[in-house]
Amino acid sequence: MRKLFLILLLAIGSVTFAQVHKPVKWSTSVKKISDKEAELVATATIQKDWHLYSQNIPKGGPIPTLFTFEGDTRYLKKGNTKEEEGHVVDDPIFEMKIKYFDTKATFTQKIRLKTTEKLTVKGTVEYMVCTGMNCLPPKEVELTFNVN
Repeated sequence: MRKLFLILLLAIGSVTFAQVHKPVKWSTSVKKISDKEAELVATATIQKDWHLYSQNIPKGGPIPTLFTFEGDTRYLKKGNTKEEEGHVVDDPIFEMKIKYFDTKATFTQKIRLKTTEKLTVKGTVEYMVCTGMNCLPPKEVELTFNVN
């Protein structure tokens, strides 16, 4: 209950703060591995003092980063989206070990291509960012990957 109250308090207290700050900028690129395989790369550039949470957060913790890709008959996802090492800390608010990223985070998703034509892979990322004092509500951003 204490955790829920604290999250709500941080979210309510930061609503006006959230309208001013955009602490994460997302960019995308594609690495062609072969004619049949490519790697989608999503990079988060994070402002100083903010941190972005991992995709792998224990239950009861903050909102994890989540990638979703639109289905398309021209490609297949291979495995799950991978992430960099990041930092693991004992978080006093959530009372658990939590992995996060500061400054920059890179996420990669391999796909198997079923065509040789150019295609655009669309997806979304949902994420949450915090400082030591403020958290912003979860945000969803559309991503576009141009596979040539």
